[in-house]
Amino acid sequence: MLADVTRTRQIVINLIGNAIKFTDVGKVSVIVKESEDKVHIEVSDTGTGIAPHELEKIFDAFHQADGSFSRSAAGTGLGLSVARELAHLEGGTISVRSEVGVGSTFTLSLPKSKLPDPS
Repeated sequence: MLADVTRTRQIVINLIGNAIKFTDVGKVSVIVKESEDKVHIEVSDTGTGIAPHELEKIFDAFHQADGSFSRSAAGTGLGLSVARELAHLEGGTISVRSEVGVGSTFTLSLPKSKLPDPS
């Protein structure tokens, strides 16, 4: 896999940090899988999960799925936005699957061969 080590590290740190932040009890796991043309890094947790109506918005800058005052996990709402932008700069994507009360899986998919043209 060809990737910018600094960008990839930052994406994975953001995803793992979020998984830990929203998992009071349970586990966080990181699994690397390979397909024909991509490497997939899955970060899964058994945390609070994300409501279906929030899934499209969670990658927006400053958006937080739970904006209530009782929210126990602090943050600015920039981590996923930055992670997605960094993934795009590498020619990759970030997707999410989630179920409230069960947990979430974020998947970073990066191309195996060449990096995108910077122009």
